Amino acid sequence: NKLFSRCRSSNYWLNRIQSFLYCNENGLLGSFSEETHTCTCPNDQVACHGSLPCTVGDGAACLSCAPDNRTRCGSCNAGYMLSQGLCKPEVADSTEHYIGFETDLQDLEMKYLLQKTDRRIEVHAIFISNDMRLNSWFDPSWRKRMLLTLKSNKYKSSLVHMILGLSLQICLTKNSTLEPVLAVYINPFGGSHSESWFMPVNENNFPDWERTKLDLPLQCYNWTLTLGNKWKTFFETVHIYLRSRIKSNGPNGNESVYYEPLEFIDPSRNLGYMKINNIQVFGYSMHFDPEAIRDLILQLDYPYTQGSQDSALLQLLEIRDRVNKLSPPGQRRLDLFSCLLRHRLKLSTSEVVRIQSALQAFNAKLPNTVDYDTTKLC
Repeated sequence: NKLFSRCRSSNYWLNRIQSFLYCNENGLLGSFSEETHTCTCPNDQVACHGSLPCTVGDGAACLSCAPDNRTRCGSCNAGYMLSQGLCKPEVADSTEHYIGFETDLQDLEMKYLLQKTDRRIEVHAIFISNDMRLNSWFDPSWRKRMLLTLKSNKYKSSLVHMILGLSLQICLTKNSTLEPVLAVYINPFGGSHSESWFMPVNENNFPDWERTKLDLPLQCYNWTLTLGNKWKTFFETVHIYLRSRIKSNGPNGNESVYYEPLEFIDPSRNLGYMKINNIQVFGYSMHFDPEAIRDLILQLDYPYTQGSQDSALLQLLEIRDRVNKLSPPGQRRLDLFSCLLRHRLKLSTSEVVRIQSALQAFNAKLPNTVDYDTTKLC
């Protein structure tokens, strides 16, 4: 036996032992390959391989096998995370399965479509107002409120929506002294008006209204606000407040001076009527799967497999950051992600706080990550 053992190398005996351990199922003995970590069976019709141990090594290989199940990974090397017994790069997979973000429209193409008020990018919103009706003359000296809403949080739960621009066609009677002034608020995912943010038109490089005179007998103008890719954001309801100011010639006669309406002091100076022929929201709708996101959240408490909790946290972090990145300009981002959870997943305030706390704690453990402060909206 000693003579026989000298004729065989240690690699031969290692391979022989591994073959007995891992490639000896169904009464067949196969051959184990260390390089490919697989079995070669003598008969392709019958499998000879059993459960193989996890691969321990550098990079994508496991740092160690699971103590209770040697076929699964127990811990990973730096830069990799444990997911369902395997090591995966510490980068979230695409979030497109849960929520869409992108459009194929480039800036120039988008601006052209908005200038032409192209119906291909029109989002069909419901017009609601107790103060006025479209295509009807009204006295604009009092504040008027208008809503353009989608009711998606009730009727279209599989979509979220992005606003790219807003267009109004406003007409004034001849020799009118009143000039329209618009204030716009955006409600991102539903809820009350108090959960809307004010659009800072013509402030800090934010776009301003562009007015184009129409070839009509009346003083009619197209008012267009173009957000484009730079300023696009989520919307569920657009709140538009219309006020008027009195336009008068300045002391030199060359410049215009504006005054607040004088409905209580001198109503005779509030000359003219106004009508709004149409209001359009331009943008696009994106895929949204609330049930898939609920499944991710469920894994925070009840992970389906070992490592799936970290995977779910990583995906939710990616969704949170991409949603909040689309918040309006300001010193701090708005917490739009909490609005998404509250109004599109119908989660309670306490559930939202718990999820945000879990994400913040997990994010603090990740290498080279910087968290950011947000302003509460919902």
